[in-house]
Amino acid sequence: MPDSVHPEVTWAQRSSDSEPERNYLYVNLKTPDVPKADAKLSLTSNNVSFTGPSGKGVTYSVSLDLYGEIDPENSKVNHTDREVELVLRKKELKMEYWPRLLKDSKKVHFLKTDFDKWVDEDEQDEAAEDDYANNFGGMGGPGGDEGGLSNIDFSKLGGMGGAGGMPDLSALAGAAGGAGAGEDEEGDEEEELPELEEADQKGAKIQEVS
Repeated sequence: MPDSVHPEVTWAQRSSDSEPERNYLYVNLKTPDVPKADAKLSLTSNNVSFTGPSGKGVTYSVSLDLYGEIDPENSKVNHTDREVELVLRKKELKMEYWPRLLKDSKKVHFLKTDFDKWVDEDEQDEAAEDDYANNFGGMGGPGGDEGGLSNIDFSKLGGMGGAGGMPDLSALAGAAGGAGAGEDEEGDEEEELPELEEADQKGAKIQEVS
């Protein structure tokens, strides 16, 4: 029998009291070399469970009893060769963060904060446009052929930042254009410099002759 171990689990969160799509948890299960077809993922309103063999003699298995309730219907997942990325919609709309991921306050060795995705509660509006949660493909559902696993739906990338993201892109484009224009002007000046030097050399020769 393959050894069963807990995968490393990292997490972060966002919150909103008015926008469900901005009220979610990032939960990543580090499960390298687990084939998508062999993975078993179960989501309920208060639990996330995963089991999958890695092909290297190790079976990853974990069951997470959550601090609060989630909405499985609107939660999403992306299974890669290295990990299973979950975006879990928190059911209750509120601005306050969950104090922890799990119902039990006891510290577990395999659970860590994902500092790459974490932002403080009072700074999350500033990071909203950079979040990728809403670009994930939908869950196949608990009874889906692939156990509810699906990849990122790249067709949704255009709506990532919404209308609010466009000025930033325009500003970047404008800045790039401005830099290009400055380079052209400098280039023109550089092209004129040899002519001035040549004129100075001719003037010096004339003075020497005279």
